[in-house]
Amino acid sequence: MFLSTFIPGPRSSGRNLDVCCRPLIDKLSQLWSSRALTYDISRKKNFLMRAALMWTINHFLDYGMFSGWSTHEKLACPYCMENNKAFTLANGGKASFFDCHRRFLPLNHRYRKNRKYFFVGRVEKDVASPRLSGEELYDVVSEYGDIVFGLQSGKQKFPDFGLTYNWVNRSIFWEFPYWKTDLLRHNLDVMHIEKNMFENIFNTVMDVKGKTKDNIKARLDIALYCNRKNMELVYDESRVAKPKASFLLEKNAQLLVYDDHGLSVLKTKPRGRVEVCLG
Repeated sequence: MFLSTFIPGPRSSGRNLDVCCRPLIDKLSQLWSSRALTYDISRKKNFLMRAALMWTINHFLDYGMFSGWSTHEKLACPYCMENNKAFTLANGGKASFFDCHRRFLPLNHRYRKNRKYFFVGRVEKDVASPRLSGEELYDVVSEYGDIVFGLQSGKQKFPDFGLTYNWVNRSIFWEFPYWKTDLLRHNLDVMHIEKNMFENIFNTVMDVKGKTKDNIKARLDIALYCNRKNMELVYDESRVAKPKASFLLEKNAQLLVYDDHGLSVLKTKPRGRVEVCLG
């Protein structure tokens, strides 16, 4: 098994990643169809070797570049595709997948009828969207035309992009005759995803100014979509108050961090910064 790594440069290559992949795709296509005479050291003789690409490993943004399905905005999910229930936050302006998970629960699950702790007033009656097979996906992407690659190609989009689908191009990997039969074509790099999730959660519970997700716009959206009266903004004649959330750490607790040996007290530096030493 070989692991091929692409490092295209300091900037994202976007759909032009296929240009970087071209030499590898050509070589792997040759190794699949024509095969290569290879020496087996254990048997002391030659054999015809056939090679195939198993899958790609990438974080969620690169998932879009490798698969051809953009992982941005409301249609970001590459499995639910146009059948997902994501929506745009009225105040935050970002795509939200809040309460999109209940449709995957059994039809008799008690959470489906809960109108209080999920999207306020909503009873979930929908079921999970069907998952397309590789053959079905291949038939879909085959209907889209070619995208011109290169630095001068500009921003090219198919009609109705972002409305009924999120295909930005037909991925170069579909050139493999076996690609549509693979059960898993793209893996998610958990390391980068965990890092990003940790930073967002950490900055929120630590109430880091400018980085916390618990901001004014979030509180305005909570009032629209959730039944969290204790989280809604409080207005008076002179100012708007943001009630403290239960997940926020107290100032003293923010100066503590767990390490391998228990609790360690951290010293606050000037300008309110906290020195964190992880064991």
